Parts: sequence; structure tokens; C-alpha cells
Amino acid sequence: MIENADRVVTLAGNGPVANAGWDDLGIIEHGSVAIAGETITAVGRAAAVREAVTVTGESCVIDARGRMVTPGFVDPHTHFLFAGNRAEEYGMRVEGVPYQKIREQGGGIRSTVRAFREATDDELADAGRARLSMMLRAGTTTVEGKSGYGLSMADEIRALRIIRKLGEEMPLSIVPTFLGAHDIPPEFDGDRAGYIDLLVHKMIPEASGLAVFCDVFCEQGYFDREESKRILLAGRDHGMIPKLHAEEFVPMGGGELAAEVGAVSADHLLVITDEGVAAMAKGGVIGVLLPGTTIGLASGRWADIEKFRRGGLPVALATDCNPGSSYTVSQAAVMSLACSLLKMTVPEAWAGVTRNAAAAIGLQERVGTLETGKNADCLVFSENHPAAVPYRFGQNLVDFVVRDGNLLPSFD
Repeated sequence: MIENADRVVTLAGNGPVANAGWDDLGIIEHGSVAIAGETITAVGRAAAVREAVTVTGESCVIDARGRMVTPGFVDPHTHFLFAGNRAEEYGMRVEGVPYQKIREQGGGIRSTVRAFREATDDELADAGRARLSMMLRAGTTTVEGKSGYGLSMADEIRALRIIRKLGEEMPLSIVPTFLGAHDIPPEFDGDRAGYIDLLVHKMIPEASGLAVFCDVFCEQGYFDREESKRILLAGRDHGMIPKLHAEEFVPMGGGELAAEVGAVSADHLLVITDEGVAAMAKGGVIGVLLPGTTIGLASGRWADIEKFRRGGLPVALATDCNPGSSYTVSQAAVMSLACSLLKMTVPEAWAGVTRNAAAAIGLQERVGTLETGKNADCLVFSENHPAAVPYRFGQNLVDFVVRDGNLLPSFD
């Protein structure tokens, strides 16, 4: 039982929400959340919840007086499994060297591919475990994790197996995504068609038993629209749900492609057109914004939130945790960037890291809101107002994390 909170922010509602307002936060003043096993059994005013449930001497009771209770953060786009880092590249970017130029010099994704291939399974698992632990301490209870730094049959499957193993041992939910189409590996320079054939005919069938989603980097210099479509449809034919990196640098019709292939989400969307937004909204595709990449790439280019508002497109937020463009584990920090720099409202940002983020990985029936029957993934914050989380930039205000009904050990 979490009781006597100044505010319980439930975000209750059916499915994702576009243009979220304060009413969509579903705030209960002086509220409580009752939990039995892994499930929420009651949410409401403190007195009503006390009447509805039985509290015994063996019950764990958190007094949330002066605090706020929310759903656990959902992070729907990460690359948390990698080796090494690319701090040197960041230094180059802030001095004005473009991302694509760094890639041409052997940096970028290929730099991490080299490090990944050289790392042992234990080294990769240890690094991933450390990042997931930091995410959990910062309030993320559900996370999507991609392969994409192996770019060979053996290394991509190795990545997915390590991600699944971490999901079995870590106290947070991990949803694996196959991203063999992250880049063309160096051994296929001059034979991109050969690599795409390998993806479609060998890697995707093998990955289908390990991953929920099939992702592709649909971008100039990586995979064009037709190549991306072929890869995503092959993944779909093998039971993986499409999702894609789209419209980050150059408009390529990624929003329209996402709707065409039935993707659950299209992510980045810095240069998406109004037509792309309309197609996504009509097709039920969630837009996932990754403002940390603008910081990491030092590009100064931000997603146009007004475009999504006009189009009525539900928007989620994610860290895009990766070594090249967004080395952060904090959804709270992403909320700060979204509010202050994208000009999202506080309710839009909260929907973006909970309710809409859950929809972006197909888990809206289980997580992302505080409602009876859903997973008991809850955060207790030291502050009592929703605006305090993005307002206090760079600070972790999470006092308690409850994951699947279990109070996690203190990290003070």
C-alpha cells in the first residue's frame, strides 16, 4: 500500500492521448494505491482505498505524505547494450564537425560496432546491467532495448540473447528489438544489396524468436524507403512488429512508411512533414521524440511539437540511450528538455513518458497508468507536483520504486 500521497497522478484512460492536458493526468488529491502481488487492486482517495482493502501487520505500507505517486517511467527507445563510448566524437561535434562527416572518418555507429564485436558476452552484459540499474534508480520500470551494434548474424543474435538474459535477471521489464538494419557493416561496403539479402533471408528468421519488434534506420546514407519497407515487411512476416527510426536528418517519407507497414511507432521525426504526421495519426502509429539526440549531436534542431498537435498525433518521449548521440538514462531529464526546449506542456511530457510510451511498445494494457488490474509499477517522488520533475532539471527526485508490486531496495 502507498497511502496518503499529496497527489496520485494516475494518467488513467484508454490508449494513447494526443495534446494531453491537466485533466488527462487523472490527479487524485490525498490519494492511495493498493497492491496485491504484482497488481494494482485499488486507486483513489486515501480513505476510500483504506475501506476497500485489508491491511495486515505483514503488509508493506509506504507513507507518501508530502509526496507524489506516479506510474513508473516507460522508455520506448534505447540502445543500452553497447561497448565503449564516443566521447571524443562529442568533442568534435561541439566544435562543428557534422555527424555524417564523423561517420565518413570511421566514427559513428561503425565505431561502436567494432567495440561491440571485440567485447565478450560478460563485458557486454555487465555494461548493460550497469546502465539498466541507473535507469531503474531514475524511475524507469519498463524499457525497450535494441540490438544493432553487431551487424553480423552471430553478433546480432548474441545481442538479443544478452538483452533477454538481462530481462530475466533485472528487476525491470525489457522489451527486445531487432535492429540489424542500423547501418551497413564494413565487410559489406560495395554490396549493400548482399547485406539486405542477409537481413531478410537469414538474420530476421533467426531473430524472430528473440525479438518483439523489427526496427530499421530509414535515413539518407543508411536504408532508403524501399529498402526499409522490404526489411520491415520481412520482419512482420516472421512475427515481429515494425517500428522505425525516421525523418531525423532528411525527409524520406518515413511517417507514411510507418503507417503503410503498420508500425507501432516511428521515432526521431525532426524533419517529418505534415503529410507524414497525418498518415501516422490515421494509421495509429505513435510518434516517439528523442530530444536528447539534439543535445548529443549538438545540432540545435528540435522536433516541431506544433506539427504533432495540429495533426492530433500521440507523442511519446524516450532517452535513446546510446553511446553516440544521447548518452543519458533519465526520462526525467528528457522531460526537462521536452518542456523547456520543445515547448511541450507538463501534461504532454508526463503522457510521453508513461501512457504514450507504453503504447509505443504495445504495452498500454499493462503499464503506463495507475489503474486497477494493471502492473504495480509505481514511483514515489519527494516533490508533490507534476511540474517539479521537469522543473528540477538534472535531479533525481525518486524516493521509492515499486516494480511488479515489489518495493526495490533503497538507493540513497
